[in-house]
Amino acid sequence: MVKKKVDMRSGKTKVKSSQQVEEPKQSPLEATVHKMLLQLGEDPERHGLQNTPKRVAKAFTFLTQGYQQDIDELLNGALFPIDYDEMVIVKDIDFYSLCEHHMLPFFGKCHVGYIPRKHVVGLSKIPRLVDAFSRRLQVQERLTVQIARTLQEKLNPHGVGVVIEARHLCMSMRGVEKQNTVAVTSEMQGVFRKQQQTREEFLKLIR
Repeated sequence: MVKKKVDMRSGKTKVKSSQQVEEPKQSPLEATVHKMLLQLGEDPERHGLQNTPKRVAKAFTFLTQGYQQDIDELLNGALFPIDYDEMVIVKDIDFYSLCEHHMLPFFGKCHVGYIPRKHVVGLSKIPRLVDAFSRRLQVQERLTVQIARTLQEKLNPHGVGVVIEARHLCMSMRGVEKQNTVAVTSEMQGVFRKQQQTREEFLKLIR
């Protein structure tokens, strides 16, 4: 295939063969995936892998989009004054994250409860908050703490409780290779930490 281009200053026609046509440049992340395929002994140019660097780069950009999310902006306008001081629970929130040690997925359910002081938060914002922190390179323990402390700071409730149950592919696909193991972590703030009765009520309700 031959492409023709007219030089506007000289009026001459330049001929450019298909071999000279510049290929679209890869993003740094795509180039990294391309290099990784080579190092694994694969041929990135074979039919099934030609678009793999682009797909992987797009997937990892989505899976780590939490780094670009502003927590204050996420919760802005979603705090409502209300005279209510009983426990609010949002449970069975599905989440997916990447283990920062092996960059393999871990996923499961997150349960969040809090006792309002003067404000409640829109219910849809709690799953969004879970997504914002889970879509980063994480460890389950830190993820649990981040969700609880953020709600305690932004809402100033009487207390917050967060429990996460998750399966880790870094444990089931490699290492000990235990497929049915579930890791459970919890973080209690305020009255959830200080009052055993409140904590037990929360744990009973999420079960």
